[in-house]
Amino acid sequence: MVNCCGLVSDRNVPVPLKSISVELQVKDHVASVSSSLQYVNEEERPLEAVFVFPLPADAAVCHFSAKIGEQEIVAEVQDKQSARDQYDDAVSSGQQAFLLEESDASSDVFKLSVGCLSPGQTAIISIVYVIELSVQADHALRFCLPAVLNPRYSPAASAASVPEVSSACVIPYTLSLSVDVRSSDRISRLESSCPLDPLVFLDPDHTHATVNLSAGHRFDKDVELFLYYENTHQPTAVVEAGAATAQPGCLMGDPVLMISLYPEFPADMMSSLASQGEFFFVVDRSGSMGRRMHHGKDAQIRIESARDTLLLLLKSLPMGCYFNIYGFGSRFESFFPQSVVYSEDTMEEALKRVKNMRADMGGTRILQPLKHIYSQPCYPDHPRQLFIFTDGEVCNTKEVLDLVKSQAYCHRCFSFGIGEGASTALITGMAREGSGHAQFITGTDRMQPKVMQSLRFALQPAVDNISVDWTVPEGVTVDMLSLPINTLFQGQRALIYAQLKGQSSGKTEGAVTVKYRLKDQPVTNQLQFTLKPTEDTGLTIHRLVARSVIRSLELEGRARGADVEAVRSRIVELSVQAGVSSVHTAFIGVNKHSKQTVKGPLLQRRVPIWDMCQGPLRMSKCLAIKAGRKRKLAAPPMEFRSLMSCARGSASADDLPNWAAPLTDLGSLMSEPEPQMDPLLRLVSLQKASGCWELNAALAAVFGKAEDEVTNHRPAQVDGSVWATVLALIWLYSCRSGDQVEWQFVAVKAASWIRSQKPDGLSQCVCDGNVLLACQVTEGMLGI
Repeated sequence: MVNCCGLVSDRNVPVPLKSISVELQVKDHVASVSSSLQYVNEEERPLEAVFVFPLPADAAVCHFSAKIGEQEIVAEVQDKQSARDQYDDAVSSGQQAFLLEESDASSDVFKLSVGCLSPGQTAIISIVYVIELSVQADHALRFCLPAVLNPRYSPAASAASVPEVSSACVIPYTLSLSVDVRSSDRISRLESSCPLDPLVFLDPDHTHATVNLSAGHRFDKDVELFLYYENTHQPTAVVEAGAATAQPGCLMGDPVLMISLYPEFPADMMSSLASQGEFFFVVDRSGSMGRRMHHGKDAQIRIESARDTLLLLLKSLPMGCYFNIYGFGSRFESFFPQSVVYSEDTMEEALKRVKNMRADMGGTRILQPLKHIYSQPCYPDHPRQLFIFTDGEVCNTKEVLDLVKSQAYCHRCFSFGIGEGASTALITGMAREGSGHAQFITGTDRMQPKVMQSLRFALQPAVDNISVDWTVPEGVTVDMLSLPINTLFQGQRALIYAQLKGQSSGKTEGAVTVKYRLKDQPVTNQLQFTLKPTEDTGLTIHRLVARSVIRSLELEGRARGADVEAVRSRIVELSVQAGVSSVHTAFIGVNKHSKQTVKGPLLQRRVPIWDMCQGPLRMSKCLAIKAGRKRKLAAPPMEFRSLMSCARGSASADDLPNWAAPLTDLGSLMSEPEPQMDPLLRLVSLQKASGCWELNAALAAVFGKAEDEVTNHRPAQVDGSVWATVLALIWLYSCRSGDQVEWQFVAVKAASWIRSQKPDGLSQCVCDGNVLLACQVTEGMLGI
């Protein structure tokens, strides 16, 4: 087993990847990312490096080049098979060649092949991609530079012939990152999960700023940036000029327009929650869910966090709705044969089963449980809502997304990616095709606040009936290039793309009117835009438009009855024209100027990025042998070899057989004491489905009181349940006010239940409760 990191020889000599440099240019809501990776062949023989890495699912790769010495090779976009043939021919003949291609199975995985580096030679690989920035709950725009190369990214086809390279505890290369932000809106601030130098404003209006990542950063975790603008809800329309070298009438030759729509939801409107619905909670129970949420102190196991989250969800559901819970791995199971009415009995039964959920179901196969859910008839007047939790990736991402899209008319899908290795293509794709919302739980993020925010989306009104009307001069036409937007939830932003065709002999201004409906209230926004945009804009928006159209064509090509070859031809044509990646094209560069060919046998090596799970996996291998003897597990030889392969990093933990799944994380092998439950979760666990609490010792213990003390302070005119429920609300609003997003629906149910009882002496009850718990909460704050 090879234990050093980077690109190594058969003598364990590292490391070809020396440094990574990234330049990030942000314009309003989109970003252009330029990455340079420096490789050095320190071996004595020529080398081929294979570097498989994640990129955001919606990124449009638009430039790929390599510089060897003073010679720079700029790659071209070509049909994928043609590019592969050229690469193979070049490498086999001793020429230097480079190939960058998107995975056939998932749009957020790319493979870079660096062919024929001579001994001692340095290569600088440059990759440029453009991307829309996602919106966070606090209105920030988020950019993430992923550091983790999870086992799912290892190319299985060549596993037998390529030496395995494990990550060590020290990353052998550093990262430098510079950020340039330009906006039509004032920039408030920029924050990061990593240390930054001070933000520097370059103009008095604070619409142009720069910042750098602090020097010496070790690329051992994702780099997240959060950008805040002042007028986040202001709609905008930005026009970008076409390329001067492109033919007018084609996408790259005409101006394109980007409309940003981020509706504002009035507080009074959002306070009303729906009381009906059918809720499915679909939880990944593969072996990797036995890993920890992060590497900090007291990090929770992922499946434990999922159990706590399900507790909050089940307690927050409204009476009379329908629900069911699915667990999936290599197989799947549901708590009930079909969704059941939410009541005290069904809630308690579900909670008992939640407590026994383990990461014990093998791999990650989500297609079959989704098919099972969609095969069941919907309940009238109960909108179907799916909440899907996973920490991995599946091999059939595009098939899953097609299935979700086919059911878009009858459900919404809220997806949650757990940990750095969750597939952005899968998570964001399911939410997009299901008109829902995607969330990622990374680093020290807690799952519960993000999930409860999505539950609020599911229970709140949404923007619908979205339409776009154009006013342009004679001679100009507008082609909408975005798919229709059905729904927008609070905190969601939509980018709408259009192509401006033709020429106006006179007027240079146009207008777009965006209309939508929010809870039966019509809203209209009219935006002006210029027909004569500034030249030399970098074509960022054009490339995002091309990527959007390509993705639509890919979906069209996978539809039943589609002319697959015709759609493929259109994708290749647009991909080559725009210079952006697609599943049917690749970037190919061959150094045809080299005066001598590379001689000698060619070594193939795989370059890793920091693997968060490598340490536990290596230890799991040793412990698995001991566990097997102790428990007398008779593992078939092939499966046991597969487990050893996974421990070396050549296979995903999700590929393990079911008997081995618990061995993929050290935490699931040790007999650790049961962690103390958070007082908030203890309180929530005691609430009844109707919303009330019972007066008992367990509830008193949450308050740090004896049962007799709580009972003796009860006002004579109220019964025990009303008194207990008022105390619970006082404790929540006073002692856990910072976590309100987690218990908001618990409190809504409790207040509603109290009002339904019409108790006498409620004001005195609140007053006495404040005295008992040493709090100062008003009756109005409790909503009762």
